[in-house]
Amino acid sequence: MNTARQEDYLKAIFKVVKRKGYAKVSDVSRELGVGFSAVTEMFQKLSSKGYINYEKYGGATLTRKGKKVAAQILKKHKILQEFLIFLGVDKKIAEEDACNIEHVVTPETMEKLTKFVHFFQRIENPMWLQCFKTYCERGELPKCPDHRIAGECKRFEIS
Repeated sequence: MNTARQEDYLKAIFKVVKRKGYAKVSDVSRELGVGFSAVTEMFQKLSSKGYINYEKYGGATLTRKGKKVAAQILKKHKILQEFLIFLGVDKKIAEEDACNIEHVVTPETMEKLTKFVHFFQRIENPMWLQCFKTYCERGELPKCPDHRIAGECKRFEIS
């Protein structure tokens, strides 16, 4: 099992390699805001686990195994971030929260969140989302189009 830190490094390496074909210690150091020695140590760990190809004083690239893990992490991150933004969370906060949540969310929860995001990306302006936004702004249940409080309206019933 990978640690959250290892996953962050794989994600950073993936991004850098995508931009320039390989990742140097200095690239990942800059990307993550950590020192060179920390990156070198993690490169060695990830190399020994078969996630990256790394040559000392050279660059690193992801192995097939490393690419697979990095792609899964990035996919989780994207869905989580989209979900949070969908709820009205500020983009910057959603980015930070997605980075934290991606390491601890269960596969079952992630599957449901993914389906939720994909489902609502296909619905244009869902009524309940507008009502939720109004509720967040005002702290009260909004009236539905036929002027009943949301809890009294058949359109808002949960079966």
